[in-house]
Amino acid sequence: MTRDEFNAFCGAMKATTHVVQWGNSDVWKVGGKLFALCGWYEDGPAFTFKVGDIAFEVLGDAPGIRPAPYLASRGMKWLQVYDTEPLGAGELKRHLETSYDMVVAKLTKKARAELGV
Repeated sequence: MTRDEFNAFCGAMKATTHVVQWGNSDVWKVGGKLFALCGWYEDGPAFTFKVGDIAFEVLGDAPGIRPAPYLASRGMKWLQVYDTEPLGAGELKRHLETSYDMVVAKLTKKARAELGV
């Protein structure tokens, strides 16, 4: 997945917002809460997203994947994919959708209603 494909995919999700921050990273939010970001790792894009406990344990040591710098070091369950080859674009998209869904689920009922999610 390229950075442009990542941005197009995240932008197609309902009620998302995009900002560029943290050293030129593409940061995607829903309801003002982070669900995905794309920055750079060495010479390519790196995709960061929220995961559940099992995915964090299973994928955290997989080739091309690591606990997300900063976020995971604070006890949060976030992963960073810096080599999509072992994961594949389809699985990466499913993880991005799951991250979005997890963040939406934590929004208040009122916020979800206002956003239409």
